Amino acid sequence: MKLRLPSEFLYQLFALLIAVIVVHAAYVGVIRPSADAQLATQAAQQAAGEDPTGNRSIAIVIKDFEQEACFILMLWALAIMGFKASRTRAETLMLNQELVAIAEGTSILPRDAREQSRSLEALPIEEQDYLLPRALSSALSRFTTTGSIPAVSDAVREQCDIEADRLDSELSMVRYISWAIPSIGFIGTVRGIGDALGQAYKAVEGDISGVTVSLGVAFNSTFVALVLSILIMFALHQLQLSQERLVLSTQRYIDRNLIRHLSVPRN
Repeated sequence: MKLRLPSEFLYQLFALLIAVIVVHAAYVGVIRPSADAQLATQAAQQAAGEDPTGNRSIAIVIKDFEQEACFILMLWALAIMGFKASRTRAETLMLNQELVAIAEGTSILPRDAREQSRSLEALPIEEQDYLLPRALSSALSRFTTTGSIPAVSDAVREQCDIEADRLDSELSMVRYISWAIPSIGFIGTVRGIGDALGQAYKAVEGDISGVTVSLGVAFNSTFVALVLSILIMFALHQLQLSQERLVLSTQRYIDRNLIRHLSVPRN
């Protein structure tokens, strides 16, 4: 745990930096020039008395600063979830390994539990921090010290409950981002409506172009923010589902491959 947190923090920091660079470069190089060109064409058409075309192009919808911030946060959240999903997948694949080699019909006594943990100690340091090796080590240690099979089941359950709580707490940043994106969209809505009200006098004089542009900012920012928030929440729920399956599969693995082989000598 202590070794993993700094690397995960650095990963999140660099992921945010890369998201800012990539999104801002796309906006400066492609999106805003394209939107400005389309708006200029529409203004020229309107000045000539023609009906403007391309009012709802993607570049115009996402051109404002609020949408740019939303895309940056979305990429950052996806990067964080991708990191955690890759670890969850690696831990899930470990369930296919035979970490404790116990032949069918063999019984493990408390004095033999220590020997079974040697294969876990031989794992790489990173893999020793996975849920399955930690839960197996805790179960074998508890069986060695107490000689009680119910105590082993309790130890496994406690380890899995702690892991479920840890996984849930580590997603707090993603939940914050999923809340922040709609909030940024509403900020754009307030800004757009405020600008539209500030140009109301022009609308009274017959020039509604400024009002329509400002209202476009208001509605487009909310639209984009809500769509991106829906995508993030879908990915978040899929990640949580895979993590919950990992915890439940770990409990079943230990029940099937270890606990049913444990035996306590009768006096």
